[in-house]
Amino acid sequence: MNTPSTTIRPRLLDLGGGFTVRRLLPAAQRQAVGPFLFFDHFGPVTAGPDDNHDVRPHPHIGLATVTYLFEGAMQHADSTGVQQRIEPGAINWMTAGRGIVHSERTPVDLKDVQRRSHGLQLWAALPAEDEELPPSFVHTPAEQIPSLEVGGAQLRVLIGSAFGATSPVAVRSPTLYVDIQLDTGDAFPLPLATERALYVVDGPVQLDGEMVPPFTMLVLTPGDEPMISATGLARAVLIGGEPLGHRHLYWNFVSSRKERLVQAADDWAAGRFDTVPGETEFIPLPDRRP
Repeated sequence: MNTPSTTIRPRLLDLGGGFTVRRLLPAAQRQAVGPFLFFDHFGPVTAGPDDNHDVRPHPHIGLATVTYLFEGAMQHADSTGVQQRIEPGAINWMTAGRGIVHSERTPVDLKDVQRRSHGLQLWAALPAEDEELPPSFVHTPAEQIPSLEVGGAQLRVLIGSAFGATSPVAVRSPTLYVDIQLDTGDAFPLPLATERALYVVDGPVQLDGEMVPPFTMLVLTPGDEPMISATGLARAVLIGGEPLGHRHLYWNFVSSRKERLVQAADDWAAGRFDTVPGETEFIPLPDRRP
């Protein structure tokens, strides 16, 4: 394997209520991989009736959120009127476009019991010409995601195409997102994309025989096809696609234009975003303005 162009390790962030995430993107070394410019890994964590890990309504512009669970469940609600229970294996693609507000809460049936939570949330930049699209939310159930075996490993092609399988998830630019589960002796060469990064979720993963520890992201050299293998039960994800160029970020807002971030901040502070039906709470704008 050629030396990876970048190795990224997570920053630990407390989102409130003791709910901690590992943030890999954006990083000092790299803003994005393909269209992906935000990568959070949360859990696995066990919560009880006294824990409140709900995320109150908050806004987004200029991006798409991509939510994928390994364990647990969350209840999504947004300002387009969508209510969707998110469960393991499904892909939930929310296009913020010109502006959306959403909340992510513990489902009512799980609030009073012990529960597990484990998953990934990514943001994908939108092509500049799509940044002001009408907001939307698309849920693709787990059973519609193609699964296949490659070199003994179990793969799910969450977004894009790999090894002849193509996800039904519609995207705005070439995008790759693959969930990989391996066991001892499983091995196969990673598929190509213009930009790619491998993130190790759990277990002893190797690339061309070199150990990659959990919670580590490797941005792979373009054109390199390293062999991924395992010496035990392991899980990783491969992300990538076509880069979309630099984006400006402020809080939950993304845009190719700095002035658009200022407008979005002013609109949220003034209450001009659409609201989530039935919700009265919200996360206020940070004191620091763009």
